[in-house]
Amino acid sequence: MVTKNFLELHQPARGITLSGYWELAPGRAISLQPREAGALRIAQGQVWATVDGPHQGHGNELGDHFLQSGQRLDVRTGQHLVFEPWPLVSETPVYFGWTPHPSAVAVSDSRWQLAVIHPLHDLGLALSMAGGALVRLVTGLAGYGEYLVAGRGRVLPKLEANQP
Repeated sequence: MVTKNFLELHQPARGITLSGYWELAPGRAISLQPREAGALRIAQGQVWATVDGPHQGHGNELGDHFLQSGQRLDVRTGQHLVFEPWPLVSETPVYFGWTPHPSAVAVSDSRWQLAVIHPLHDLGLALSMAGGALVRLVTGLAGYGEYLVAGRGRVLPKLEANQP
């Protein structure tokens, strides 16, 4: 999710920093495709952010968002996000943060996934474990069978025909 160019952007040019936030210099843009859902938070300045679809709603809800200090934009896993300072001729940097959503909150499984896919996955895991247990059982019985045939570990001496 983080590229070298992105890491270079947080270096303050004017000696002013906001602890815990990244700096985006005027005239620069950032492109992100997060591996986990999260929120873009604007601490100072304004940005023009564009996210890829699918989109719902009217007007600016179709992908373009204008965010000011204190606002946030939620981004889904794998969704492509591009943002830059707004207005484009601004001379002040933008400070922003990225906060991953907790996995418990970010879970948004569909009804199909909850009702069919998850139980099917569990069943596959259970069958795999049962198959492994069956193989170990057959191997153990085969090894134990040799023990039983040998007289439970005792080898009886041969009786000689000449003995009184």
